[in-house]
Amino acid sequence: MALIVQKYGGTSVANPERIRNVARRVARYKAMGHQVVVVVSAMSGETNKLISLAKELMAEPDPRELDMIISTGEQVTIGLTALALIELGIKAKSYTGAQVKILTDDAYTKARILNIDKHKLKADLDAGYVCVVAGFQGEDANGNITTLGRGGSDTTGVALAAALGADECQIYTDVDGVYTTDPRVVPEARRLKSITFEEMLELASQGSKVLQIRSVEFAGKYKVKLRVLSSFEEEGDGTLITFEEEENMEQPIISGIAFNRDEAKITVLGVPDKPGIAYQILGPIADANIDVDMIIQNTGADGTTDFTFTVHKNEMNKALNILRDKAQSHIGAREISGDDKIAKVSVVGVGMRSHVGIASQMFRTLAEEGINIRMISTSEIKIAVVVDEKYLELAVRVLHKAFELDAA
Repeated sequence: MALIVQKYGGTSVANPERIRNVARRVARYKAMGHQVVVVVSAMSGETNKLISLAKELMAEPDPRELDMIISTGEQVTIGLTALALIELGIKAKSYTGAQVKILTDDAYTKARILNIDKHKLKADLDAGYVCVVAGFQGEDANGNITTLGRGGSDTTGVALAAALGADECQIYTDVDGVYTTDPRVVPEARRLKSITFEEMLELASQGSKVLQIRSVEFAGKYKVKLRVLSSFEEEGDGTLITFEEEENMEQPIISGIAFNRDEAKITVLGVPDKPGIAYQILGPIADANIDVDMIIQNTGADGTTDFTFTVHKNEMNKALNILRDKAQSHIGAREISGDDKIAKVSVVGVGMRSHVGIASQMFRTLAEEGINIRMISTSEIKIAVVVDEKYLELAVRVLHKAFELDAA
């Protein structure tokens, strides 16, 4: 008997028939003698509807009230999933994040999990129940409902698996595993049988939408065995995310190509080239809880320098307003501008550690297609570049071919 946490995304529970399919799958695991915790997202499109409703009343909705509104999507799904299981003769109970006592900080709309009280779930599992838990949500120390950000149900699933000491966390989605890149952009993309946590973390952080980055961080930190599977296929092993690199001579240098259309670039021109200037620019951005991704500072000339960084596209205007109100006159910047017509493309692979020339091959491939590189960022197993948004799909296709990711 194993303890298994299964997470189902919005497309997997998009309508009553799909919820019945989920219930039947859970019933099969229950029939094998396993204990099962089910984590579900809101029904497909429901969260966007709720956000749109809020924006009809307030252009920039109050974050606390927005979390109150959008957390209801998952509450509907857990009740429906529990009903579908009960209809099959299975003992089931639904729980909101607050009822489980998923404690988070108070960063509304992108809260982080601090602690999970596992005792109530453990007691129900031991009593033979399937526990159906709302993903994406929790509550802060003051009892306010919080949400974990887009894709937060993945994080809920992995965090519950860690807290309960689950044997495996299965992430069911509309794809049957992790691919070398998005098959909608490159039809020749291949499903990977396994991938290391390091690679998956880089792919998630660089824009791969299969798993939310924090869920991968959680899984790596607490050694949760993670598998990505399709909720629409009865059979299949999906992709196993492993802790160890396989000792395989034929292991590809590059495992995958990730991309992100949601980036925007902010440039601060003509700031004094002196110690502390980076903090004076990025400090107010951090205080506003805006995540910064890539950062470049040019070599100083005539006592000034230019500073460029990227943020999420939805937060570009907020960041620009903060800099113009709080920083521009203070730091003496000549100009502050934003550009949301950019995209990030990244190649990822643990094989890069032992192979040289990956960057030059990447840059040469893009140059041959006339694609200009705006920014570059590297790590031990990743090279990321920012290009004009109109060249995104071309860049992904030519890089996928150049690194022979379409080869079996």
